[in-house]
Amino acid sequence: MLDIKFIRECPNAVKESMRKKGEDDVDIDQLLERDALWRELLQKVEALRAERNQKSEEIGQRKRQGEDADGLIRQVRQVNDEIDSLEVEIQELEDFIHEAMMNIPNILHRDVPYGEDEDDNVEVRRVGDKPSFSFTPQPHWDIGSDLGILDTGQAAKIAGSRFDVLKDGAARMVRALVNFMLDIQVGEHGYQEVYPPFLANRDSMIGTAQLPKFESDVFRIEKFDYFLIPTAEVPLTNLHRDDILSAEELPKKFAAYTPCFRAEAGAAGRDTRGLIRRHQFDKVELVQYCLPEDSGDALEEIVAHAEAVLQALELPYRVVLMCSGDTGFPQNKKYDLDVWMPSYDDYVEISSVSNFTDFQARRANIRFRRERDARPEFVHTLNGSGLAISRAIAAIFENYQKEDGSVAIPSALQPYFGGNESIGS
Repeated sequence: MLDIKFIRECPNAVKESMRKKGEDDVDIDQLLERDALWRELLQKVEALRAERNQKSEEIGQRKRQGEDADGLIRQVRQVNDEIDSLEVEIQELEDFIHEAMMNIPNILHRDVPYGEDEDDNVEVRRVGDKPSFSFTPQPHWDIGSDLGILDTGQAAKIAGSRFDVLKDGAARMVRALVNFMLDIQVGEHGYQEVYPPFLANRDSMIGTAQLPKFESDVFRIEKFDYFLIPTAEVPLTNLHRDDILSAEELPKKFAAYTPCFRAEAGAAGRDTRGLIRRHQFDKVELVQYCLPEDSGDALEEIVAHAEAVLQALELPYRVVLMCSGDTGFPQNKKYDLDVWMPSYDDYVEISSVSNFTDFQARRANIRFRRERDARPEFVHTLNGSGLAISRAIAAIFENYQKEDGSVAIPSALQPYFGGNESIGS
C-alpha cells in the first residue's frame, strides 16, 4: 500500500497514477475527507481523556477530604459516554480508510509510458533469430499429442478443463527445466534456493497484494481460509513479514520452484488449447528485497537473470516495457519477456519482472535499519519469473520441432536427459 502521508501531501500524483493505470475503485477526495475527520476525532478523544483524568483526580481529592463528588462523577460518566461514541465512529472511519488504502494501486515510475493496454507497450529489444522451417510447423499441443506425451483429455477427466497430463519426455522436461533454471539462478546469480509451502494464509496473500482486490482470481480452501499460491512470489515475499532486517543483509535474493494455481486462467475462448493459460502450471520464481535506492538497478538485474535462461535455451525472445494500463495494480514498473511462438506467429509472454518499491513491504511490514539504533525503513521488493515452465516447454516444442514430428532437446538441457538429443525419435 501507499504511505497515507504521501497521499495527503500529493493527492494529485496519486489520482494521476490511478488514471493512467485505469484504476477507479477509490475516491481519493473522499478518503482524505474521512482521514481528516479521523484525525480530528482522535484529537477530541485525547482531549476528553485528559479531561476525564483531571476530573478523576479531583474526585479522588474530594473523597479524601470528605467532600461531595457526585457532580464530578456524573460529568465523568458523560465524558465516558462521549468517548465511547467517538471511538465507535473512529473505528468505522479506520475500517473505511484501511479498505480504501488496500485498493489504491502503486504509483507508476516516471519511465512508464502512458497507454491503455498491451498494444501500447514498448519493445525494448529483440534477441535471437526466429527459426525457419522447410515444412509446415505444428502447434505445441499437436506435437505433444502426436508424441503421446501431452494429454488434456485425461487431465479433464481427473480435474477439469485447463489442466494437463504430461508424460515421458514432456514430464522429464518439466524436471529438467526446473533443475536447469535453479542451477543457473543459484549457481551463477547467487539466489538462495527455497522450497516453500504451496498454500498461503490470508495475511500472506494480503502482503503481496493478491487480496483483497484479486480474491476471485485465486483458489481458496474455504474450511481453513488457505489459498493455493498463484506464484511463489507469495511465500518468498512473506518469508520476512513483520521482520526488521539490517542493511548489511540486503539484498536478499530467493529462488523457488513451485506449482502455481490460478482460478482465472485467461479470457473465455483465448488460449484454450495448449500450455499457455492453465489453472495449474509450474514456475521458477525470483524475489529480491533491497535498499530503496537500489531497486531500479535490481529490476534490470532480474530481467538479465531471466534473459540468461532464454539465451541458454537459445530461444528467440523480446523484452517489453509495460505501459501504464498494463503495468498492474501493485507494480511501479514492469517488464515482460516474450518468447517466439511459431503457432502464434508472434511473441508470447514467458516472464514478468516487476519492481513493487515499498508497496508490498508496507502491507507485509518488511523493514530494515541502516544502523543499529536507526529508525526502521521499508525495504523494496521485486520479483520475476525465471521462467514459466509450461510456456518454456511450449516454446521448445515449437521452435525445436523437426519434420518427423520429434523435438530436438536444447543442448543446455541434454545433460538432464542423459545425453539424449531429441524426444520422439
